[in-house]
Amino acid sequence: MTINHLLRASLLVTLAAPFAAHADDTPWLVRTRAVQLESANKDSTGLGLTINDKTIPEVDISYFVTPSVALELVLTYPQKHTLRSNGTTIGTLKHLPPTLTAQYHVTTLGAFKPYVGAGLNYTQFSSVEFDPAVVAALQPSVDRSSVGLAMQVGFDWTIAKNTVFNVDVKKLQIRTDVSSAGTKVGEFRVDPLLIGIGVGYRF
Repeated sequence: MTINHLLRASLLVTLAAPFAAHADDTPWLVRTRAVQLESANKDSTGLGLTINDKTIPEVDISYFVTPSVALELVLTYPQKHTLRSNGTTIGTLKHLPPTLTAQYHVTTLGAFKPYVGAGLNYTQFSSVEFDPAVVAALQPSVDRSSVGLAMQVGFDWTIAKNTVFNVDVKKLQIRTDVSSAGTKVGEFRVDPLLIGIGVGYRF
């Protein structure tokens, strides 16, 4: 074997070493969670608007750019809520809030891997329906989309090969302008806190 061949072999071993060290840390991680959605229900319209809290399913897909840095896309299906004014039901609506975050994962604690993340969510409001009496009196409407910040903290705990137990907490900005007869009367801030527990599989 020539010196040139030895140099090439040495270079290949050097380049392969970091990947070998993280052979089990494949880049894709898919989690499913049960999430408790708790709305902040902040309203500047004077109508005392609120939506109900509820438990929702959630799926997220993460791609690890490095062992410590990941991008996460959070998905669910449109969630239906009861809309109330000062405790009285005045209608219903659905919202769909896909969220994209960038995360930093601590990888030096063995099976326990905490992380923090920040990003954006885009929320689409649909199927907004008001009671006929409310429509006749106020002619209400809401903006159908919202873009806001997302903050996140959580951890993965390895419980089996490529399988993790996950706890995740997110705070989202979800807001919409409320109008009556075409005139803006205020802003309704859902701004939910999302507390999730689930499992994930890395592949």
